[in-house]
Amino acid sequence: MANENILVVDDEISIRMAIRTALKREGMRVTEASDGSIALKLLKEQKFSLIILDVMMENVGGYEVLRQMRGANDMTPVLMLSGKSDETDQMTGLLYGADSYITKPFHTALLIQNVKALIRRSQVYAQANNDQIKTGPFSVDTLKLECLKNGERLDFTGRETALFRFFMEHPGEVFTKEQLYRQIWDDSGAVVDENTVTVYVKRIRSKIEADPKNPIYLKTVRGVGYRFDQSDT
Repeated sequence: MANENILVVDDEISIRMAIRTALKREGMRVTEASDGSIALKLLKEQKFSLIILDVMMENVGGYEVLRQMRGANDMTPVLMLSGKSDETDQMTGLLYGADSYITKPFHTALLIQNVKALIRRSQVYAQANNDQIKTGPFSVDTLKLECLKNGERLDFTGRETALFRFFMEHPGEVFTKEQLYRQIWDDSGAVVDENTVTVYVKRIRSKIEADPKNPIYLKTVRGVGYRFDQSDT
């Protein structure tokens, strides 16, 4: 994840400095803009791995930057920052095309976690356009619907393949059992069968983990759900 180029757009110098320090500690390159108009100019001149975009700024705000980006078919991942914690405000950002949303004040560890997850996801989607998703030692052939580990085919059922592919498309992200059930089994509003998710996670672990009782790839996040890690480190 080192050497990724991140654009940080915020009119508060202290916020930009804190974000710059955290990102550079991870080996990432940082370009800064103090308002939306400068950001739009930079976006025409450079390509970025991700944009951290403040909502409230003088002149051109974050929503307008995002609107112009998506209108120009610029699908660079965007992590929005806002001092507002209102759910409606968050939904506005997502409706404009933001990929994630963090409210101020925030812990830099949470910011870095979100940044890494969004970059991984964008890389996975880029690979998916080539009919193959690759994450760590795993790959999914989206045409043949085959899953492999270190080049060897995994004996998955159709539903296991669908669930594993979903995890592969979202490395590093945490999902509740309900979210997974809605995504893979049902999205019609029926009662969620969380036990079904548990059973399928166990089945997948038995086929991808050296020790399913101590998983290093498909991990349980206590009190929340599951997270798929792309490597064993």
